[in-house]
Amino acid sequence: MSHQKILILDFGSQVTQLIARRVRESHVYCEIHPNDVSEAFIREFDPQGIILSGSHASTYEDHQLRAPQAVWDLGVPVLGICFGMFTMAVQQGGKVEPSEHREFGYAEVRAHGHTALLDGIEDFRTADGHGMLKVWMSHGDKVTELPPGFKLMASTPSCPIAGMANEEKRYYAVQFHPEVTHTLQGRAMLERFVRDICACSGDWVMGNYIEEAVARIREQVGDEEVILGLSGGVDSSVAAALIHRAIGDQLTCVFVDHGLLRLNEGQLVMDMFAGRLHAKVVHVDATAQFMGHLAGVTDPEQKRKIIGREFVEVFQTEARKLANAKWLAQGTIYPDVVESGGTKTKKATTIKSHHNVGGLPETLGLKLLEPLRELFKDEVRELGVALGLPHDMVYRHPFPGPGLGVRILGEVRKDYADLLRRADAIFIEELRTTTEPHTGKTWYELTSQAFAVFLPVKSVGVMGDGRTYEYVVALRAVETQDFMTAHWAELPHALLGKVSNRIINEVRGINRVVYDISGKPPATIEWE
Repeated sequence: MSHQKILILDFGSQVTQLIARRVRESHVYCEIHPNDVSEAFIREFDPQGIILSGSHASTYEDHQLRAPQAVWDLGVPVLGICFGMFTMAVQQGGKVEPSEHREFGYAEVRAHGHTALLDGIEDFRTADGHGMLKVWMSHGDKVTELPPGFKLMASTPSCPIAGMANEEKRYYAVQFHPEVTHTLQGRAMLERFVRDICACSGDWVMGNYIEEAVARIREQVGDEEVILGLSGGVDSSVAAALIHRAIGDQLTCVFVDHGLLRLNEGQLVMDMFAGRLHAKVVHVDATAQFMGHLAGVTDPEQKRKIIGREFVEVFQTEARKLANAKWLAQGTIYPDVVESGGTKTKKATTIKSHHNVGGLPETLGLKLLEPLRELFKDEVRELGVALGLPHDMVYRHPFPGPGLGVRILGEVRKDYADLLRRADAIFIEELRTTTEPHTGKTWYELTSQAFAVFLPVKSVGVMGDGRTYEYVVALRAVETQDFMTAHWAELPHALLGKVSNRIINEVRGINRVVYDISGKPPATIEWE
């Protein structure tokens, strides 16, 4: 790869991928690798700069958790974040100790010294004229002695050394987390580091990336055939369009209708890919197969694993019909890998499994092609538009690989799925057609993800003069920038009331609608 690169060394933080996302937003290519990579690897990677991530560990408890010496020998700029600051301090001759006042959450940091990293970046000024930053802290240790050659760059009342810099060596470190959205100027800080201090030109652009990705796919696949599981979601759709651009009819898309899709989704997918792109698409109605295996299963992880397993079964069946099929393509993207505990470090905690991460059983007999594996969702969307996919398709809200299977709590049944898809369609239709007056945008555009959830409980209701005893659906809508944290969307009561009335009146079998006002954390965005 000919792009200028930033190397991010991961010490095991859950939010390391957010550092990469912020760097990519500055149109600079970066990769995450474990902190214990070899000296030779770092030199061969030839980064323009290096970022050291946070960690759950303490520098004085885990003495092996250090940056390789090559980090300090290359002569490139280095940015340490939280634990990255601690290991920089210790390795450069400073001291780190446990703090009597831990900081977790919002903090206001005073900037000192007009360093190249923070100069001109501030959120407000105090009455004394001090530049202040609104940031997010998460630490129980602190630097108690600056290394030789370093100066103070930032402080808080409980953390006197909240930032430090050795500008001669171009080493910078901050105690807070610029990668999270709660640090208001975080994006500006990371852009300052990679674009100005590391002198990266910003040559990572999705429109230009197509040619590079197409060449890589052609080289990888050669004259062999590829089979791709087309779900209709953004990721698999963009993967299909990209691979089709590269190898044309060598690609066969298998569209599996597991009975857990959104309303009319099957026809929309076929119209787009078979009709508009003229791709080879095999439409498999496997509803009975999936429902049969899901009968009686209530555990969320077990449901996900069953759906993933049955996908593999369907692919095995279809692959046998394609004598020259050697590859299985998947729309795996970077956040899938991270949430599954599948980052290169293998140190992240698994939150939930994803059916398209973790490789394939040997019985499948196909090699794995994942052209989007290193891309974030926003990059995938940009790539989709550049490939000519419709804006409405590319910017649809995320939809889980297991479909409605994880939006039906408890046992998955066909009648539950039928009720849910109709309720969900009403909710989405009203979000798309209701405009927020101040912005002029629809509520669908203003929310990051919205959907209905089927609850396996019945409640008493009254319709006309009769008593009803029917099911409940919960509506969920969130606003987020990174999907690692999210706030419930404060939809107008009139909109929620209209959605509720329509669902209860139009979907026979549902007599109660509730709205989920939980944030992430402590809840996840999906219910399962």
